[in-house]
Amino acid sequence: MEFRRSRAVVPVLEYLEEAGSTNDVLVGRASGLPDLAVVVTGNQTGGRGRLGRVWVSPAGKSLAISILLKPAGLDVTSYGWFPLLAGLAMSRALSTFVDGGVSVKWPNDVLIDGDKVSGTLSELLPDLSGVVIGAGVNLSLDRDELPTDSSTSLRLAGASADLDPDAVLAAYLTAFTTLYREFLTAGGDPVASALLDEVVEACHTVGRAVRVELPSGDTLLGTATGIDEDGRLIVESDAGITAVAAGDVTHLRY
Repeated sequence: MEFRRSRAVVPVLEYLEEAGSTNDVLVGRASGLPDLAVVVTGNQTGGRGRLGRVWVSPAGKSLAISILLKPAGLDVTSYGWFPLLAGLAMSRALSTFVDGGVSVKWPNDVLIDGDKVSGTLSELLPDLSGVVIGAGVNLSLDRDELPTDSSTSLRLAGASADLDPDAVLAAYLTAFTTLYREFLTAGGDPVASALLDEVVEACHTVGRAVRVELPSGDTLLGTATGIDEDGRLIVESDAGITAVAAGDVTHLRY
């Protein structure tokens, strides 16, 4: 694939016919690549999701995208906002291809009418000089090819039968780079850059009853009331108010 539109957005874009993990490829090559370099494939054979999950789909029916960030002068404590930024960027990009409601599930899954179409995985470079943001997006998977009953693809959600992967990728990279540059201009301040407000507005989790499986193994039941300046999900429960930095969130229907 040429990906001409996408190549015009970023300084470097390499398309691989097949990759075990685009994140692994980009981490291994990071020292010789510039900020916003991209690796993409339509056939990722060893992709990883959050919490150790595997992200695999039939060849040619999805995109695996990894973006290298080398944010000069930005404190590493601000890196935690990049996954939320990526989820917001993907939601904005995909909303141009479907009529259904596109939203973000904290911290970075993208949903169409409540079903997952995209997820991201962020990985720090070993020397902490930057981060790689990986994203997978389901393009044309059929119902029997989906990884879970709560998944979907752009095609199933009503996107055009001749959906162009380059158009999807270019839309994502354009939204991502715009948000990223605004964030850097604001010195990594999520309030001054308006990133916090924009993420909260797009987040389907805020205002909902949730169950959070915490890394400790504990379960938190409550209502997600907001996102704080560190990107943590604020959950109000019988135990009080908890700021969740990491966890597996389930939206509940009462």
